[in-house]
Amino acid sequence: MSTVAIIGAGPLGGALASCLARRARIGEVRLIDPEGRVAEGKALDILQSSPVESVNTRVTAATSYAAAAGAAVVVLADLVAGGEIAGEAGLALLRQLARMEATAPFLFAGGLQRELMIRAMAELHLAPRRLVGSAPLALEAAVRAVTAALIDTSPADLSIGVAGVPPRDAVIGWDTATAYNRPIASVLAPHHLSSLTSRLPALWPPQPYALASAAARVAEALALVKDVGIGEVGDGGAGVVGHDVVILLAVGADEAVAVGVGGGAGVGGVADGVGGAEGVCDFMGEEVIALGIIGSDDEVGDLVAPGAVGV
Repeated sequence: MSTVAIIGAGPLGGALASCLARRARIGEVRLIDPEGRVAEGKALDILQSSPVESVNTRVTAATSYAAAAGAAVVVLADLVAGGEIAGEAGLALLRQLARMEATAPFLFAGGLQRELMIRAMAELHLAPRRLVGSAPLALEAAVRAVTAALIDTSPADLSIGVAGVPPRDAVIGWDTATAYNRPIASVLAPHHLSSLTSRLPALWPPQPYALASAAARVAEALALVKDVGIGEVGDGGAGVVGHDVVILLAVGADEAVAVGVGGGAGVGGVADGVGGAEGVCDFMGEEVIALGIIGSDDEVGDLVAPGAVGV
């Protein structure tokens, strides 16, 4: 099974390691931080809870970034001493990691790492498809949770997409949102929708546990894809013209995960049979995650959350 290397044993990194271990879809989780005693302590806590939570994933700790070599996915989280990996220090660390690991994707789990992704492409010349951000999925989960509380239901009953760049330029897709598989407007009045929209900036950045939950889903998809291989992508009829887009079809119950990469032709065809040109849907009872990786003019594309129409 695949290995996921988490750079940083701070609150986000520790929560992510615990989440991946509990979900038991990854063979090994490596928690890497210069503050080795903290990383070792968190790894030990997870292992000691394994009899209670039925954890079979191996969790290890390391102080050297070289331990990330060979991992299927390298996650940039938060360091114990330095906080979320970003800025000049984050770029220097990413340069070091890129020298050691030339093929694995880098997953940016934090909520303040968009600029780091842009600089990784512009200054380090990393391939756009190796750079994936998961934080907007946590924002979408927060919107679902707040909306569910208002309706007095479970977030699992809701499908709400969030597009754009958080916090100020993000948009909730109310027109395509559903509750109980019906338009959400049938259970929420317009003034409620307006109130929820106005609260969106206050939900960013999400807290570590929400970020960790979102990152775990994406890390698993990326790692499992490396296990099963990437198939050839068909021509898409409706996608984002001029963008490279990765579609991750997250499948439950120990099934595989499919990935497609579409260029200027679009990516609608990638989701044929599970949503067609919309590109975002449910597949075998699990959510499809659509990730916009890079747009034109060297801008990072927006992550489109599950439920949004069009990629």
